[in-house]
Amino acid sequence: MLLAFAVGVRRHLHRVVDVAWGLAFAAVAVATYATAGGGGGRVLLLTVLTVAWGLRLAGHIAWRGRGHGEDPRYERMLARAPGSRSLYALRKVYLLQAALVWLVSLPVQAGAYAGGRLGPLALVGVLLWLTGVTFEAVGDHQLARFKADPAHRGRIMDRGLWSWTRHPNYFGDFCVWWGIYLVACGSPAAAAVSLVAPLVMSYLLIAGSGKRLLERHMAGRPGYAEYRARTSGFLPWPPRREPSADGAG
Repeated sequence: MLLAFAVGVRRHLHRVVDVAWGLAFAAVAVATYATAGGGGGRVLLLTVLTVAWGLRLAGHIAWRGRGHGEDPRYERMLARAPGSRSLYALRKVYLLQAALVWLVSLPVQAGAYAGGRLGPLALVGVLLWLTGVTFEAVGDHQLARFKADPAHRGRIMDRGLWSWTRHPNYFGDFCVWWGIYLVACGSPAAAAVSLVAPLVMSYLLIAGSGKRLLERHMAGRPGYAEYRARTSGFLPWPPRREPSADGAG
């Protein structure tokens, strides 16, 4: 995160922290694997799952943000800086996210030292992780294709996974981190120590800086109220039928 901060200051572009978010989780996983001193299949599996997720997310955000200026979220935040914008960004963006990376990655860290054989719970965790990554990757791909068509300018994406949930990417993150937590539960101690991590991630995605802030930003967009009325807010669910013109249905 300090390296990302240096890049952000040099480029006057603090949106680089969003790329660093996924890379930081991958770095934690690799560092834990290197220092765990064994751990067998569990630590290797946790490393692979976390690195794969982190690199995919970082790559997608870097590709999506190419050629763009500062993220409006950070512009609004830094406009309120009482003094140095750079020091304010370091404190409110980079160091805060560094602390969150450490906290959310607790299952990766605790699971590496849990020991024990991988069992059915780990299999459930891997399946949940796969579900999450699929929702993220497919949802991101569908949204990118939709935005690439000039005919869709100003329209709300309501197709594919986006017709089942307004936030397939956030739902995907939710599944990924609960899946990693289940893989990490090799002992009661590891399960207890790291439970806070998926709970915090769930809060961030649903009520913190994820869904809540994005929907506040989208609220005034034409057609968004209708989209919100027929589409599940988080958990995937078939879209609700809209009333017909004569009031039936």
